[in-house]
Amino acid sequence: MLVLPRGVRHIPGFLDAAAQRALVDDIRAVVEAAPLYTPEMPRTGKPMSVRMTNCGALGWVTDKARGYRYQATHPITGQPWPAIPGRLLAIWNAVSGTDIQPEACLVNLYADTAKMGLHQDRDEEDLSAPVVSVSLGDSCLFRIGQTTRSGMTQSIKLASGDIVVLGGEGRLCFHGVDRIYPSTSALLKNGGRINLTLRRVTKPQSA
Repeated sequence: MLVLPRGVRHIPGFLDAAAQRALVDDIRAVVEAAPLYTPEMPRTGKPMSVRMTNCGALGWVTDKARGYRYQATHPITGQPWPAIPGRLLAIWNAVSGTDIQPEACLVNLYADTAKMGLHQDRDEEDLSAPVVSVSLGDSCLFRIGQTTRSGMTQSIKLASGDIVVLGGEGRLCFHGVDRIYPSTSALLKNGGRINLTLRRVTKPQSA
């Protein structure tokens, strides 16, 4: 039986078909305001296999010159990121287990051949809040490890409407996407997978 690392939760089928369609409409509006672009790896400038954008007060970006970081504006248009849609905030409030609100939502678009290597989400100041990940569209093979790169990994298939939460002891678990399963969902007109990753970036001000 699959036993996920402590603090990591998989919630299959959290969003029904209608909720998925409504969320896709929200993301289309985000992409219209903040177009998808291809991020680059630090130092090498190698393009990543996903296209991405962001919504929220801050957005995660990466390029050859300045590497991984959060910033308040789109790296191509220079415009502020659009707000996080209310439906996404409702998901966060339902599953995150914290009153702290997210400041960033990464929007990653995976084509049929796209992958994401094992990595930690550790560019944030505040690691007390979880990372909440929403899957839309084609299924993927998601790999989750431990808090060290050499730790044991295991894989689960994520379908459209599934949620993954990385919190507590599992907040810094290594994770990645090994493959996309094409044509496993009819949600997206042109196929592919959208991954929405909600994060808190800065530490909340003390009361």
